Amino acid sequence: MAKERDVCEVFYADKEKVKKVKTRMIGDKTAAGLAEIFKVLGDPTRVKILHVLSIEELCVCDISAILEMTESAISHQLRLLRNLKLVKFRREGRVVYYSLDDRHVTKLIKMGVEHERE
Repeated sequence: MAKERDVCEVFYADKEKVKKVKTRMIGDKTAAGLAEIFKVLGDPTRVKILHVLSIEELCVCDISAILEMTESAISHQLRLLRNLKLVKFRREGRVVYYSLDDRHVTKLIKMGVEHERE
């Protein structure tokens, strides 16, 4: 049985497709920022934090109880997520509540969960 090759047998770049895609290609800065987001999403704890925040706005104590981790560990992870603008916070008296930063982050998490469950 012949081994199926996953590359073209001849080199032929479709000039029109190449031109079309190059005009829409993201720049180095955008690519680096996106790679940083995906790198942060490579940690299961941070993904769980983002997932629970996609369900409900929560304080550090709530997240700590849900994930059965220390408040310190949760705060550290939230700081990383906040620096990348994946989460935001609001203060209500003496309590600080966290939520996903915007609808894009919400969609990213929900789509990722759906994809993994398929």
